[in-house]
Amino acid sequence: MKREAGILMPITSLPGKYGIGCFSKEAYKFIDWLKEAGQTYWQILPIHPTSYGDSPYQSFSTFAGNPYFIDLEALIEEGVLTKKECDKMDFGKDATDIDYEALYHSRYKLLKKAYDRSNISENPDYQRFVAENNWWLSDYALFMALKNFFDGQCWYEWPEDIRLRYGYSMDYYRRELYFEIEFQMYLQFKFFQQYWQLKHYAQQQNIKIIGDIPIYVAMDSADTWAHPELFQLDENNVPLAVAGCPPDGFSATGQLWGNPLYRWEYHRETGYQWWMSRLWYVFQLYDVTRIDHFRGFDEYYSIPYGADSAIDGHWEKGPGIDLFRCAEQNLGWHEVIAEDLGYVTDSVRQLVRDSGFPGMKVLEFAFDSRDSGSANDYLPHNYTENSVVYTGTHDNETLAGWFKSITKEEQMLARKYLCDERTPLKLLHKSFIALAMRSAARTCIIPMQDYLGLGNECRINTPSTIGINWRWRVAAEQLTAELQQEILEGTVRYGRMNWNNYKG
Repeated sequence: MKREAGILMPITSLPGKYGIGCFSKEAYKFIDWLKEAGQTYWQILPIHPTSYGDSPYQSFSTFAGNPYFIDLEALIEEGVLTKKECDKMDFGKDATDIDYEALYHSRYKLLKKAYDRSNISENPDYQRFVAENNWWLSDYALFMALKNFFDGQCWYEWPEDIRLRYGYSMDYYRRELYFEIEFQMYLQFKFFQQYWQLKHYAQQQNIKIIGDIPIYVAMDSADTWAHPELFQLDENNVPLAVAGCPPDGFSATGQLWGNPLYRWEYHRETGYQWWMSRLWYVFQLYDVTRIDHFRGFDEYYSIPYGADSAIDGHWEKGPGIDLFRCAEQNLGWHEVIAEDLGYVTDSVRQLVRDSGFPGMKVLEFAFDSRDSGSANDYLPHNYTENSVVYTGTHDNETLAGWFKSITKEEQMLARKYLCDERTPLKLLHKSFIALAMRSAARTCIIPMQDYLGLGNECRINTPSTIGINWRWRVAAEQLTAELQQEILEGTVRYGRMNWNNYKG
């Protein structure tokens, strides 16, 4: 079986102007950089519009794209913005940190100017985009227009007539908010226009994009508002129970995510129609799809709505293999990665085996004395070929930060496993990367921070915290030719070279 490698780095983390990584020339340069480093994959995080907390896993829509990713320089080239207008806006002071508050106030002002000058309603490409995507776009654009009209309130705090989508109320707001709705549609048109151009370029360079689909949607989303029948809500669309995960060695009270849970019986009765649409959609967007919290399809953790923590939750049965058999029957075979981390039971392992999807192995979990039973699953000598190994994910510490944070006993255990008791701490990340690369796992994905040897100040996300996450950006000068050559040599050494780009 072919062995491959890739790098995990969110689009937000790309270098470039105007406050956040986006579909700019830097994205194209990064694809070139990956190509020259012998990589096959660029793994990104969900690309949907973010809400409070800035998490891509709590989005206003499971179908819409994040307007922050629209390249302003492309809009300058179009003539709907000027360089002077963009340069004078405040996007934050640190080019390696994302200031989401500054971004919110600056980007949308500029995007609104671009829309006002675009004469978009007469653009035939825009008209075609709206017609082809109206099945999700219409509800999303109205939802966002209403959020702005109601000063950012969650939809379940709106007046009853529009909260419950009474027909006369829907008609009224579609008339009153016509131009705001069109603005939201314009943003989606520009997002997907630029995304498809970038993805096409990646395909030309033989770089595959691994995208991410969260298992749950946010409560405050167009999906929940427009389709309450899909979720465990009462007659007033108030949740009966919400998602999370139970207490464990990492959290004594568990994690309370707050997402609405699916009404799986209803989905089963409809032939999983909504899920078929959702999976079809992401299969178009990405070359490979990582399904987040895969274990939730086997059993999901249900927490009573209104609870202060996850302590009083309980497990319920999910749809199991039935959903994925339905998907293969309706959509054909597609490349999927099952994020089977966390509390893994025999039934979860069986579901992953039955699906045929590769599961995930995280090297940092292999030396955890708090969970020595599960740690054995993550020791490289136990990996199967049909798996994807990571040094860490977006939810983990960086390698350098992790090694400093574990106990002395765990450090010694890791060093003995590496047969490496002398390498200086500042270089030890290279030994762990080599360990992952030479494992039996068919695919190896390394976060960019780990290749750079960066500490926890560059961590992407710390679960159950807000305000400090999703902020890290790489500096252009960190993506050196020397690092690229080092990655290339390791990729060749361990048989993971993307030979499609071999120049001879």
